[in-house]
Amino acid sequence: MESFRIFGCFTRKFVKAELQPPSDIKQFFDKYAECGPQMTAEHLQKLMIEVQGESKATTLADAEKIIEEIKSRRKHPHMPIFSNTARKTLSLDEFFSYLFSTDLNPPINPQVHQDMNAPISHYFIYTGHNSYLTGNQISSDCSDVPIIQALQRGVRVIELDLWPTPNKQDVHVLHGKTLTTPVDLLKCLKSIKEYAFCASPYPVILTLEDHLNPTLQAKVAEMIIQVFEDMLFYPETEILKDFPSPEELKYKVLVSTKPPKEYLTAENAKNSSGSKEPSIEEQEFKANNEKSGNGNSVEREVCDYDDPSLQERPAEYKKMITIPGIKRGELKESLKVDPIKVSRLSWSEQLLAKATTSHGTRIIRYTQKNILRIFPKVTRFNSSNYEPILGWMYGAQMVAFNMQGHGKQLWLMHGMFRANGGCGYVKKPDFLLNSGPDDQVFDPKADSSIKTTLKVKVYIGDGWREDFRQTHFDTFSPPDFYVKVGIAGAPADKLMKKTKVIEDHWRPAWNEEFSFPLTVPELALLRIEVHEYDTTDKDDFGGQSCLPVRELKPGIHAVPLYNYKGEKYASVKLLMQFIFA
Repeated sequence: MESFRIFGCFTRKFVKAELQPPSDIKQFFDKYAECGPQMTAEHLQKLMIEVQGESKATTLADAEKIIEEIKSRRKHPHMPIFSNTARKTLSLDEFFSYLFSTDLNPPINPQVHQDMNAPISHYFIYTGHNSYLTGNQISSDCSDVPIIQALQRGVRVIELDLWPTPNKQDVHVLHGKTLTTPVDLLKCLKSIKEYAFCASPYPVILTLEDHLNPTLQAKVAEMIIQVFEDMLFYPETEILKDFPSPEELKYKVLVSTKPPKEYLTAENAKNSSGSKEPSIEEQEFKANNEKSGNGNSVEREVCDYDDPSLQERPAEYKKMITIPGIKRGELKESLKVDPIKVSRLSWSEQLLAKATTSHGTRIIRYTQKNILRIFPKVTRFNSSNYEPILGWMYGAQMVAFNMQGHGKQLWLMHGMFRANGGCGYVKKPDFLLNSGPDDQVFDPKADSSIKTTLKVKVYIGDGWREDFRQTHFDTFSPPDFYVKVGIAGAPADKLMKKTKVIEDHWRPAWNEEFSFPLTVPELALLRIEVHEYDTTDKDDFGGQSCLPVRELKPGIHAVPLYNYKGEKYASVKLLMQFIFA
């Protein structure tokens, strides 16, 4: 029994719920154990391949290891010694323990399994924005700590804004023209080197937004070369026809930054001649800066580029740029694909939304070979994030997010990059990489037929009693949990459903099934949220997860849940079934 004190005077008692295998699990056990009391390694191997979505290469030894591990975990000092037969088989309860184990029976493949030999432009890349900020965009501290945390999570693109110190003798990292406190560049670089490959061996891309004169650029180049040494990747030629692959770039650090200032000076000279209107990008940046009180920042940037003293970059600085940013005029011109060299465009979320209304197919053609980076609009002062799906639908590789933010949009980002073993590089679907007959490309706005239907069954949940104090959800009773399940993805695929509320249970059993027809399953994310129903106040948060649909294993799996910040709970999990029809 579990007791709750009411106002210190009365006691309410509730029966502690025991975990019981759902009827579906009993049926699978009976079927594959051939109605016997024990499941052998041969039985388990067959079930893992036929039901659980494991590779056909799953061996008998793999099944034996699982049985051995389950026996080891359930063993305690007073347990009787197993017979030889019992040591090599699973009972129903042990089979249930295997299915409800997040490490032995995860919902997606925890290993890198995609082809990593294509150009990096063929991948979605885990990308941070203003990676040095600890909080909001206006007044928070700058530090190497959020950079370290991002790398530990598997983020592969780190952005640093470089500004001269007040005496113009050194370089600081900070969000310019705000109240953010700076952090030393060298400190950031050393932390990047130390943690770059702690979560993934695939390349880290250093995006530099520099506001420096040639002397300081030379100093930055020297610092980068000295810190990263052999880890720094140098392009073989100044102009790359194609980007290298993640496999080629393992354990390497790449530099991506804006174009040489002599090029921008020439472009600005054209615009200043009166023959052209300001570009869409310039109009947008100016409007945004006026909203945020920095109305002169665009003018200042253009004036800096026009300064003759800034027309040449130091040779070493130019030499180490692998991913050159470009900034051209009109959208149509910017999206032209150069057959002899690759480049990177950088757009705000607003410009992306505007461009997709009239240049959608051009964007996809551009991103088949080149890199498109999307960043949050400047009015997101609190470091919130935007809807990432739109960028991915049009092939944008670098959908940059404020990793220090929280909330549902960031959960989607976390979910996308749980794919491919969490290595930070996820291969784009073929339809975003290849052109069809008559050079046709994928059109996200076209009506699409249903390709598959995902059936999701929510069985039971567990772990809250271990990870939360007794009165966290309800002061006078066990919690009343329900689950929201849905799809984030193409507009036609978006849908959320929810289970019934199970009252007064730490280990709720819902046993409810939902169906989700999918037109673009390759870009769909399965959203899972647990809430605790409250009759008098806002429902409490009980955990969440987000999983890439194309990575889901069919069968019954244990799904670990995460807190609001995206940190994994120690114990909280759901038992769920996935079927593709």
